[in-house]
Amino acid sequence: MASIQKRGKKFAVVYTYEDTEGVKRQKWETLTTKKEALARKAQVENDINKGVFIAPNELCVKDFLKEFVEIYGAKRWGLSAYSSNVSLIENYINPIIGNTNIQDINRRAVDSFVMRLQKTPPIETPYRHARTEYVTACTIEKIIKLLHCAFRQAVRWDMIPKNPFEDVLMPKRERKQREIWTAETIRKALDSCTDGKLYVAINLAFACSLRLGEITGLTWDCVHITDKDIANDDAHLMVEKELARVNQQSIDALGNSDILFTFPRLMGGKSTTRLVLKKPKTESSIRRVWIPKTLALILRDWKEKQDKLKEFMGEDFIDYNLVLAQENGRPCEDRVLGNQFERLKKTAGLPDVVFHSLRHSSTTYKLKLNHGNIKATQGDTGHAQADMVTDLYAHILDEDRKINAQRFEAAFYANPDMRKVEREIAERAKPQAAAVDLQQLFAQLQQSPEVLGQLAALLKGA
Repeated sequence: MASIQKRGKKFAVVYTYEDTEGVKRQKWETLTTKKEALARKAQVENDINKGVFIAPNELCVKDFLKEFVEIYGAKRWGLSAYSSNVSLIENYINPIIGNTNIQDINRRAVDSFVMRLQKTPPIETPYRHARTEYVTACTIEKIIKLLHCAFRQAVRWDMIPKNPFEDVLMPKRERKQREIWTAETIRKALDSCTDGKLYVAINLAFACSLRLGEITGLTWDCVHITDKDIANDDAHLMVEKELARVNQQSIDALGNSDILFTFPRLMGGKSTTRLVLKKPKTESSIRRVWIPKTLALILRDWKEKQDKLKEFMGEDFIDYNLVLAQENGRPCEDRVLGNQFERLKKTAGLPDVVFHSLRHSSTTYKLKLNHGNIKATQGDTGHAQADMVTDLYAHILDEDRKINAQRFEAAFYANPDMRKVEREIAERAKPQAAAVDLQQLFAQLQQSPEVLGQLAALLKGA
C-alpha cells in the first residue's frame, strides 16, 4: 500500500489515498532517516487497514481556527470569552503559526511555539498598557488552553489523528498569593475616601462580596432597603446583571441573547465596542445578598444625594436607574473606579492591591465570622463551585496566625511537664468536699458573739 523512495539523502513514504471528495491522490511524505520512513510506512498501512486513516489536507491553522470559532465558539462562549479568545487568536496565534498546516503541528512544533511566545511583546490597547516586556506565563497558559480545546475538536472532526497540545511543557509560572486588605485597612480606606461613588463601591465589594462589574451594573430596583426591610433584618440586593464593555464583533457573532440593555454611544461614528448591561457570567452569579443595616443606611443616603443631583441637572441627567452613575447619569465604568481607587491608595498610604482584592478580603472575613461556613460564603460570592472559595480565597491573616502561636504557647510550652498538667486537670475534674479549718472558724465566732449566740440557738432547736 505504501512504498519508500530515496530522494537524495532523505527518504519519502509514497502512498495513495482518497480525499474528502472521493478522488484518489498520491502523497509523498519526506523524512530524514530510513528508520523514520519505515515507521511512517507501517503507520500509514496500519491506519488504512483499520479504516482510521486521516487523509492529508491543506488546511492551515488560521483557516481552521476561523471555522472553529464559527462552529464551536459561537455556541459555547459568552460575550466576554468570545472577545478574549478571538483577541488571543488574532494577536498571538495567527501571527506565529497561522499559516502552518494543522497536520504539521506536532509536539515539537508546540514547544517551539511556546518558546516564541516567551519572546513576544504583549499587545497594547487604548485601555490597557503592557506591564511586562514579554507575554506573561498566565497569557501563554490561556493561549495553550484555547488551542488544546480547538485541536481537540480537530481530532473529533477527523482532521488530525491526535491532539498535539496534550501535556504541553509550559513555562514556569510564579503563583503569588494575592495580597488583600484586612478589615482595619478597609476601615482606614473608608475613613480616607472622599469620593462618594468609590465609598459606596468599597462597601458593596467588602460587605456584599460583589464583583466590580456587578457593582457598576447594580440598579435601584434591585436594592431593597425600605423601613420594613431594615427593621426585619431583611435588607438585601439582587445581583441580576453586570456592566461590561464588549466587542461589537462578539455581539454580531453571538447576538443579543445575553444583553439586557445597550447604552447609546456618546459620539457618532462607528465604535468597535459597546457598553452594555448583560447577564452575569454564570447562573450561580444570579443571587440575593443580604446587607448590614449600616450599609442599607449608607445606600439610602447615597440615593438622596443622587436624587438631588438629578433634580439639579434636570434634562442633562440621563436616568438609567444605576446605583453608581456619573454626574450626567451615564454608567461609571470599571476604569473610572479603578483610577479613583489608585488615587485613594496613594493619598492614604494604603497597601498596593487591586480593587478586586476587596472581594477576596470579603470572602476571608466572612469565613472568619461564620467559622468556615463554605456554603453560606459561596452563596454571597456567587461562585459556581465551593472549592473556588476554599482554594482561592480562604486566606489566613497574620493576626490569626499570631493568635494561633499565642494559644500554642499557653497550651504547650508554658507547661513543659505535660504529665503534671494532665494530673492537675484530672484533679480539677473530681468533685471535692469543701475543706473546713475548725480553729479559724472558732476564732471568727469568738469575735462575733451575736453570730455565736444565733448558732447556739439553732443547734439547741435542732
